[in-house]
Amino acid sequence: MHEASTAARLTEVRQLFLERIPFNRVLGIEIVDLSPGMALFSVPFRPELIGDPDRRALHGGVLSAVADTCGGCAVWSRIGENDRVSTIDLRIDYLRPGQPEELRCRGSVLRLGNRVGVAQITLFHPSAADTTIAEAKGVYSVKRAAA
Repeated sequence: MHEASTAARLTEVRQLFLERIPFNRVLGIEIVDLSPGMALFSVPFRPELIGDPDRRALHGGVLSAVADTCGGCAVWSRIGENDRVSTIDLRIDYLRPGQPEELRCRGSVLRLGNRVGVAQITLFHPSAADTTIAEAKGVYSVKRAAA
């Protein structure tokens, strides 16, 4: 893909994830950066995202949903306009509680074949970017459009 078509494709992916998938709006996902094979998300803190009211920790379901979405977005950024992606598997390791503050998630494509894409995903807070909250690996089915 040349530069103009790459930019157009990334614009399409951005619109898909921010405007056409209602659940992403429920989560409050914002795309900070998107390039072929990499997505960086931000999720502003809201009290509704708390899963443990005593520790004020983010809900694990929020973390896994954001991780899955970010990994999928990274894969989408590398496929054709009429191709489709769906999650096959997501494995997540929760390393420490997510704090009641902005959440960041970075997804990077490790491998992309004709039928399967794999992404490495890291969740962290911008206030402590070197401290990982959770890390995940997503495996995604890639359905290629008929040629």
